[in-house]
Amino acid sequence: MLPEDWSRALAVVAHPDDLEYGASAAVARWTAMGKDVRYVLATRGEAGIDSMAPERAGPLRSAEQVEAAAAVGVSVVEFLDHPDGMVVNGIDLRRDLAAAIRRHRPEVIIGSNYRDRWGEAGPWNHVDHRELGRALPDAVRDAANRWLFTDAGEPWSGVSWIAYASSPAPTHGVDVTDGLAEGVASLRCHRVYIENLGDPDFDPDSFLRGSCATVGEMLGVRFGVSFELIPV
Repeated sequence: MLPEDWSRALAVVAHPDDLEYGASAAVARWTAMGKDVRYVLATRGEAGIDSMAPERAGPLRSAEQVEAAAAVGVSVVEFLDHPDGMVVNGIDLRRDLAAAIRRHRPEVIIGSNYRDRWGEAGPWNHVDHRELGRALPDAVRDAANRWLFTDAGEPWSGVSWIAYASSPAPTHGVDVTDGLAEGVASLRCHRVYIENLGDPDFDPDSFLRGSCATVGEMLGVRFGVSFELIPV
């Protein structure tokens, strides 16, 4: 099981809704335990709805994300305003991530799948997920180095590990049996985005119950979420 001997976590993902396909159920468990979990998103997902112009989609998806966070007990949600679909693992992103880590001073970081594919032979992963996920370990190191990004806050070296949700190479799991309902509620908050995915049969409850039951069976619990844990 994923270690839970920590008090403060920072979830860092690319888009609104990235956390809600399972990870938010784990967040619900942790906030119920009294842990401090905060969200930082690289973009506002403004390029994610084909039928909606970015200037309208960005604020709408941001609002849906704030609502989704509240459904699992998270009140701090920040957006770094990198362009959706064009996130680049480079100095600008590392600076912004290091500043966020210094600002929030987490003990652990929750990310999303950084690998090339979803599953061993699954579809190609979104470029923003790959770029952001691969920048995170470097940003953790940057945040601890007082001589890098000296205008981005006081250094912070307290991060022990990064846990990537939805990874095709999971190493740990979390029992989310008691947090699944809140996780489903958080996914439902992305109502407009889901309605525009083009799948009228998609149901957040059925989707999460199915995927979390599969992981739960491997963990020996009713519902579970898997993570790939990388020590830093």
